[in-house]
Amino acid sequence: MLEAIRRATSFLRQKQVLHKLGVLISITVIAVACYVLYHMLRGIDANEVIDAIKGTEPRRIALAALFVAAGYFTLTFYDWFAVHAIGQHHIPYRINALAAFTSYSIGHNVGASVFTGGAVRYRIYSAWGLNAIDVAKICFLAGLTFWLGNAAVLGLGIAYHPEAAASIDQLPAWLNRVAAFGIIIALVGYVAWVWAQPRSVGRGPWTVTLPGGPLTLLQIAIGIVDLGFCALAMYMLVPDEPDIGFIVVAVIFVSATLLGFASHSPGGLGVFDAAMLVGLWQMDREDLLAGMLLFRVLYYIGPFVISVILLTLREIIIGARSKRLRHLAPAADPEPRHEAPVYVRERGDTGA
Repeated sequence: MLEAIRRATSFLRQKQVLHKLGVLISITVIAVACYVLYHMLRGIDANEVIDAIKGTEPRRIALAALFVAAGYFTLTFYDWFAVHAIGQHHIPYRINALAAFTSYSIGHNVGASVFTGGAVRYRIYSAWGLNAIDVAKICFLAGLTFWLGNAAVLGLGIAYHPEAAASIDQLPAWLNRVAAFGIIIALVGYVAWVWAQPRSVGRGPWTVTLPGGPLTLLQIAIGIVDLGFCALAMYMLVPDEPDIGFIVVAVIFVSATLLGFASHSPGGLGVFDAAMLVGLWQMDREDLLAGMLLFRVLYYIGPFVISVILLTLREIIIGARSKRLRHLAPAADPEPRHEAPVYVRERGDTGA
């Protein structure tokens, strides 16, 4: 069965069916989001939104910022895990943290995070001897951690509260619960599959050995903690009334985030917002929109600015260090440049 899946995937890739399908899905998601936003935001009073932002308690904003920071801290372990999984143990955690934080924050804002985040990672990891294939493997394993965490959160959350997803997908609660149990079963099946024996994907130098059972559980735990912190940050910023509970907000938040990723729009702009407005229809739109704008500042804009500053400083430091080394190299020992050729000629003259 696995071989049949591989052949089918190879055929679809050759015909570029998967690429065309992905583009079609992105366009469809964005178009639907724009339509929904147009109707949801029609009649919104901008002054009320501004007043709601000003009226948000500083304590709630501080807690949301703390949870965002904790979420980004957890993100650093995506790269730490992936780098160790491919056997590159010589890279220190601080480099993993820098690569993860900057690649995700820039990828979230610029869009097409697979390419933008991968480029940032390559710039950082190539200085430590990693090549493009190594970085591609890191991106794959980090992405796998993200999707495993999403599957766990959505599966458990929707199984517990299927009505939360029903507000977005408009499906019956029982069907959402069935789908949730399907996600959980697939997740358990994957864990059992990698636990039974070593598994790998890809061919030739692109082959990636998948983490075994215990490490996969660690992957899932990292993903759950990351999404949990992000959902808590959003929960701090949504209106208090009506109190629909953290689980509902978390399920809707994760669903909206995934739709944003599917659209490939920068920061899920428009798509994430439309899904949140539809999912949390019980809340006052102006207050909810104010909370979403604050969340964007804390989760997207703030880390993006910090990342740009960090990468700029890094490039300045590396450039200054390289310039200093170029100036010091000739002055350090000018003679060896001429000794080796002279020595060779002398040996040649004597017939040695």
